[in-house]
Amino acid sequence: MQSVYLRLYVTEKQRHGNTPLHEWLLEEARRLGAPGGSAFRAIAGFGRHGRLHEETFFELAGELPLQVEFVLDAALADRLLDELRARKISLPYVRYAVEAGVL
Repeated sequence: MQSVYLRLYVTEKQRHGNTPLHEWLLEEARRLGAPGGSAFRAIAGFGRHGRLHEETFFELAGELPLQVEFVLDAALADRLLDELRARKISLPYVRYAVEAGVL
């Protein structure tokens, strides 16, 4: 079975309805049958707009980048991305083939 690594980039302040987007992504992936997923908060980062966000006293709340990542079979990754497109959720992401297993 072909596995893929799927990482989505969001910020702390992004929401889907009343739910933080990173939480919604994890719940949606679980609903679709994902075996697991994680969200990581960055201490600094910049995106397509070139604005640097850092964890400092002066940083505006909610602007820090988050990474939400999954290792999934390719079909499930397609379903998750299709669900995001259907809900018109636009996010940068990376996806590539990986070998995954349990020892």
